[in-house]
Amino acid sequence: MTQVDHNRMANAIRGLSMDAVEKAKSGHPGLPMGAADIATVLFTQFLKFDIAATDWPDRDRFVLSAGHGSMLLYSLLHLLGSPEMTIDQLKNFRQLGSLTPGHPEHGHTKGIETTTGPLGQGISTAVGMALAEKMLAAEFGKKIVDHHTYVLASDGDLMEGVSQEAIALAGHWKLNKLIVLYDDNGISIDGPTSISDSVDQVKRFKSAGWAAEKIDGHDQAAIAAAITRALKSNKPTLIACRTTIGFGAPHKQGTNKVHGEALGADELKAAKENLGISLEPFSVPDDVLKAWRAAGSRGASARQEWEARLGELGSRKRAEFERRLRHERPAALAKAFKAYKKELLEKPMTAATRKSSEAVIEVIAGAMPMEFLAGSADLTGSNNNKAKSATAFSAKTPKGRFIHYGIREHGMAAAMNGIFLHGGFAPNGATFLVFTDYARPAMRLAALMGAGVVYVMTHDSIGLGEDGPTHQPVEHLSALRAIPNMRVFRPCDAIEVAECWELALNRIDGPTVLALTRQNLPQLRTSVNENPCQYGAYELVAAQGEAKATLFASGSEVEMAVAAQKQLAERGIPTRVVSVPSLELLLAQPKERRDAIIGNAPVKVAIEAAVRWGWDAVIGQDGEFVGMHSFGASAPLNKIFPHFGITAEAAVNAVLKRVS
Repeated sequence: MTQVDHNRMANAIRGLSMDAVEKAKSGHPGLPMGAADIATVLFTQFLKFDIAATDWPDRDRFVLSAGHGSMLLYSLLHLLGSPEMTIDQLKNFRQLGSLTPGHPEHGHTKGIETTTGPLGQGISTAVGMALAEKMLAAEFGKKIVDHHTYVLASDGDLMEGVSQEAIALAGHWKLNKLIVLYDDNGISIDGPTSISDSVDQVKRFKSAGWAAEKIDGHDQAAIAAAITRALKSNKPTLIACRTTIGFGAPHKQGTNKVHGEALGADELKAAKENLGISLEPFSVPDDVLKAWRAAGSRGASARQEWEARLGELGSRKRAEFERRLRHERPAALAKAFKAYKKELLEKPMTAATRKSSEAVIEVIAGAMPMEFLAGSADLTGSNNNKAKSATAFSAKTPKGRFIHYGIREHGMAAAMNGIFLHGGFAPNGATFLVFTDYARPAMRLAALMGAGVVYVMTHDSIGLGEDGPTHQPVEHLSALRAIPNMRVFRPCDAIEVAECWELALNRIDGPTVLALTRQNLPQLRTSVNENPCQYGAYELVAAQGEAKATLFASGSEVEMAVAAQKQLAERGIPTRVVSVPSLELLLAQPKERRDAIIGNAPVKVAIEAAVRWGWDAVIGQDGEFVGMHSFGASAPLNKIFPHFGITAEAAVNAVLKRVS
């Protein structure tokens, strides 16, 4: 430890956090005040990092899962010497344009490993980070990859259901480099946690295969000893640190009054006097600041030693490691896609798009076998996203490149975020499209953070048949399209599947959903000169003459549109067919291109086995829609589409009633 007293270093966190929340008149001072001792021990004695290089690949990761306590992290970044985390930034806590938003945001502020705030997400994302470390270490060796993932979690994190999914996975995979420091203060917004919870978290974690213990979260020696034990464990570790929320505030500590609101001028003054902190706002004693800055730079030598070891790797292996951390795709991938699409033209494939995707995955796995990391939430045989060459990951087979997540859609999606943020892998995870409901909070965070993950979502419509309305996703395409920065593809045939996979893998600034069918579809495309899916839509079949109508469709309904176009042509009504694999990508195109794709035919009809929401931007409010207006039903495939009036004939009739 530094020669400066531990308590004074912890009080620097408390003082800055109290002042920032008080100035903003908004925030959560209780956690930073209560967890300051934990953070001080961790950052001064254990955490391997260098404040001058916050993206150093072999740094330890620190995840503030209790994101509402963001001032703890911002205070630490300032004290440790982050050039951008100035006192002015702390003074602008929760203000527009500052680097200190109400909850930590990855990509917005350097040193923030992941966006947190929705409780349970941080600890679950950290599982993915620890998983990626284990896999990458097995591949490149511990001289290059050897770091820990630390989490500071709250009562709320552990109450959220996703945490159960996450800790079960971590225990099963024996992620011994994952260490969770639980701020066990017994208080939530409504009051003592005892009003709603009586779980023994230590027993809970032990039952999931973790090492777990309870300590005094204000005893620096006890904290250090527990972390030391965790570093030697062959299991992930939970350290339940009993703390007092709002530690030091004489009238509010230990109560919900200090959880989510500023202390108030009188209590702030009393707390500072009680703790021996200067009453001057945002002040830190010079010797304390110097000690913190020394802690911030103490990892520089470890980083330099690591850089030397990296330099000793063979040039080819080093280049591969660095490329993968950049999420840069290998040159072989583009060549493989080009050759495969040419092959599809020569040998057309009639298949469900989930099966077409399976064929594409074989191509991808051949081009990037170690970084392509697939997984499924217990639906591998239905999702078809496991390459034949892929072996299953387990604690004993860390080089496995397929993950059996079990029936844990939410945990899977959160772990994928952590895998991507860690770097080194291109993760994709699969389930049925309807179960994006279970994964949605983590999917939303992927979009917010710009995480380039891929969701392989099969059984994409009422076309899945007999399983019925509980499994038939009628509103899910619209719901996913509504998420900013989420890209949804619903390809119509084998060639579009390949093109959408190519776009998904090359997108590293946001997530992509591939919505795939259970039922077989014919191959409709007859050229592969470019990738028109990049525009969201394109003219698949031109009108014979000046178009009187345009049929827009996605996925399995494109086949219906083509059939309807032929029937209309026989009636002397020239009609275009526009395939729309990504509605929101079409709407994001520049106006000139968007207008050219949509065209000016007087009649516009959209065909999609889902609800109408979103299509009016293409067909107009007076446009015709052939699709779903209710939930689905349990029936065989050949009965269900006619039952709901989603047929080529329905599309023809929609045009006929509008053509004079």
